[in-house]
Amino acid sequence: MNEQQLLGPVAAGPALGSAVLKAVAEDFQVDEVLDIPLSGQGEHLWLWVEKRDLNTEEAARRLARAAGVPARSISYAGLKDRQALTRQWFSLHLPGKADPDLSRAEDDTLRILKQARHQRKLQRGAHAANGFTLRLTQLKADHAALDARLEQLKVRGVPNYFGTQRFGFEGGNVYGALEWAARQALPEQRNVRSRLLSAARSYVFNQVVAARVADGSWQRAQVGDLLAFTDSRSFFVAGEAECVDPRLAELDLHPTGPLWGEGATPASGTPGALEASIGAAHAALCEWLAKAGMDHERRILRLPIGRLTWHYPEPDILQLEFVLPAGCFATVVVRELVDLVPAGQTDSPCVF
Repeated sequence: MNEQQLLGPVAAGPALGSAVLKAVAEDFQVDEVLDIPLSGQGEHLWLWVEKRDLNTEEAARRLARAAGVPARSISYAGLKDRQALTRQWFSLHLPGKADPDLSRAEDDTLRILKQARHQRKLQRGAHAANGFTLRLTQLKADHAALDARLEQLKVRGVPNYFGTQRFGFEGGNVYGALEWAARQALPEQRNVRSRLLSAARSYVFNQVVAARVADGSWQRAQVGDLLAFTDSRSFFVAGEAECVDPRLAELDLHPTGPLWGEGATPASGTPGALEASIGAAHAALCEWLAKAGMDHERRILRLPIGRLTWHYPEPDILQLEFVLPAGCFATVVVRELVDLVPAGQTDSPCVF
């Protein structure tokens, strides 16, 4: 599967040119935003870790080995890109134990920047947001056109697609989910099961986003929509009054789409009919998700880009800085600007 099949149409207009992302790890920097004050005492050791070209799960295993504890004793809030320079929190459960010497875990790919004790472990999804610094190199695009497009994105946001990273190489996770869904069975390995279920939900959600981008309704509320605030997991039904709520224009309130699970979509009206039709088109996946015991959840269709700034360190480099809610993908911002191509090749797009 290519990017267009996994995600859907862009909303801002045709690509303004081409560029390279991640020529080096420093071109894609992520800082986890965690609004949890650490007490300085307790049986959990929290670590602020910088990693380069290293995925989160491998970093966790290395920290656990260095501490001499089982892998289940280490926790993290979310997965971060491997091909990047990222800073994120981990916690180690060390009841009755002193702080271990973790220097064996450190090398050029992993550094522990600070550590502190706390009474509780770090929960998945506990981080509020992620801050990004992206450098698009080998840029071939008009600066004035880029500036105008970026100003547009500040006001309108972008479609909140799950990025291609969620689906594996060439959509391999989706193919895997389809194979298991055809048998209506689940993989025994917990990590494989979680990865494929997540890919399936994300894929169906992206189909809903794609349909609403195509018909122009992704930015506006319709009667029967389920609305949610940017940083909230709760939602409420849109009636006539809610469809003209000024917070929609302020990018604080948004229509949502389904993260498929047990039961029919709670949306109604035109949005509900659309979601039901997409569910029917992907019936095997949706039935598989329901039988796996997944709860029906919601995700905002529109992604506001917080604190967006940009500049050009060199004529062929665009540096972007912004903040996104947890679970959202920086690459869906970039795809509204330019086509991404391999390093050294800036005349044709590539799948990212």
